[in-house]
Amino acid sequence: MVAFNDFLLLLDGYLSGSWWFPAFLIGTGIYFTAYLGFPQFKFFAHGWRIVTGKYAKEDTKGETSPFEALTTAMSGAVGTGNIGGVALAIWIGGPAAIFWMWITAIFGMTTKFVEVTMAHKYRTTLTDGSISGGPMYYIEKGFNKRWAGVIFAALMMICAIGSGNMPQINNIAVVLDSTFSIPKLATGLILGVMLWLIIAGGIKRIAKIASKLVPVMAVIYFGGALVVIVENYQNIIPSLHSIFSQVFSGSAAAGGFLGASFAMSLKLGVARGLYSNEAGQGSSPIAHASAKAEHSVEQGMVSILEPFIDTIVVCSVTALVILSSGAWTQKYENTFERSSMAIFDGSYTESNEGDVEELGKYILDARNFTSNTTTVKNYSGNLNIVDGLLQQNDITIFHNNSIAEDVQFIEGGEPFTGSLEIIDGDIENSSIKVEGKSLIHSAELTSKAFASGVLGMYGEYIVAIGLLLFAFSTAIAWSYYGDRSTAYIFGEAAVPWYRMIYVVSFIAAAVIDTTIIWNIAYVVVALVTIPNLIALFVLRKEMKEQVTSYVMEK
Repeated sequence: MVAFNDFLLLLDGYLSGSWWFPAFLIGTGIYFTAYLGFPQFKFFAHGWRIVTGKYAKEDTKGETSPFEALTTAMSGAVGTGNIGGVALAIWIGGPAAIFWMWITAIFGMTTKFVEVTMAHKYRTTLTDGSISGGPMYYIEKGFNKRWAGVIFAALMMICAIGSGNMPQINNIAVVLDSTFSIPKLATGLILGVMLWLIIAGGIKRIAKIASKLVPVMAVIYFGGALVVIVENYQNIIPSLHSIFSQVFSGSAAAGGFLGASFAMSLKLGVARGLYSNEAGQGSSPIAHASAKAEHSVEQGMVSILEPFIDTIVVCSVTALVILSSGAWTQKYENTFERSSMAIFDGSYTESNEGDVEELGKYILDARNFTSNTTTVKNYSGNLNIVDGLLQQNDITIFHNNSIAEDVQFIEGGEPFTGSLEIIDGDIENSSIKVEGKSLIHSAELTSKAFASGVLGMYGEYIVAIGLLLFAFSTAIAWSYYGDRSTAYIFGEAAVPWYRMIYVVSFIAAAVIDTTIIWNIAYVVVALVTIPNLIALFVLRKEMKEQVTSYVMEK
């Protein structure tokens, strides 16, 4: 697993981890913003009017209303990224990562407008009367090559499983296990059966469920968040200051957090922003293509609301809870994941500025931002353990980018005594479980932030329930994206087989290492975004004609 995780990090370093991907993603949004005359601001209010049904007509072609299409796409976007993804961005990139999430969202509103309009325009009616649409159709049109559409659809099939499916159940399982002691496999099996029953009904059943779930989960989550923010009102201004003051310098070390470079903040902000609102990814246009709209631009206007609600509102609330509570700099008791753990030769402390600097370099090297810049060395040799406690003083246990404390080595549920062989920082004995205090990330960090004050354990319950609703609805919506991609390549007969693979992957991901799950998501999201953005640029003149004709008609 460690070797596979290292491979994912290497691959991601050439994709979303490199400088060109954030530039390509944000640059596309900036280009279309200027080219189309700032549509995210110009059509924002009109989008709200459309989604309320003001211009609705009963005989309009489509399978869902604009509101149902929006909530389906929102249920696909508002999920783990809003609860666990924001926490992950802060954990690695610091508060400054939130600024870049906002930037991605602002220009992503335009990108979303373009891809949804094109998807709605080129949607097709299948032989059974259902409507199918998405980037694969306008990619085929733009390049005049079916194979180009097939490549995108194949990537989307993988992305639906690796991004919209696996991280969702993984975070649900982790939080339900830590909050209610529900075994991860049990969570995967129960929700897997429910997932199958829902997605078997197609877009109409998915849209009906999404339109009910989204408002409910918003009320539950925002209610709890408001309590935490109000309780920590004195930290609101300092939290906002930490976001803006270190945008171009990277985030400084604080508490157990060892700091982050500008590159890390930018990369994590853009990556989490994309993963959260999906602008440019080509996924939500598949849901919007089914909407009843007189003109394709109208549904494009509705989609402008998506990144705004998802990232500017929901992600900002999550970030403010985490930052104002101070949970992001604190260490908590947890079981260490092997892929996030290393054993160093030498004793390092957070009170020593030199140690903090070298450990910061180590993190950069480990995530492929730099290479061989640190003097920190992985330990190889034997550790002497007595009653679960390390006996050497010249060894540092590192977990989740932090110096671990109160570390215990467990085997078979009992404190381990004996010698442990360590090779290049890794424990060779796979039966050893390591526990202690370290930084935490993803949904677990958000959960601790909600539970940090007056809400107590009820804060964890709110996150657990909110995550269950958010993430499960995301997995439901993404199954439809995979369905339509499968149908595009292989025909409708292949869809049940894809659904079976989708559900099995969903169950398996409940018990897989969370770090590996997130790294899979980073890679597949980047792979599916690239061909979509290229196609949008190719179709830019056609998009402008669509906007111009709509404005002239109105």
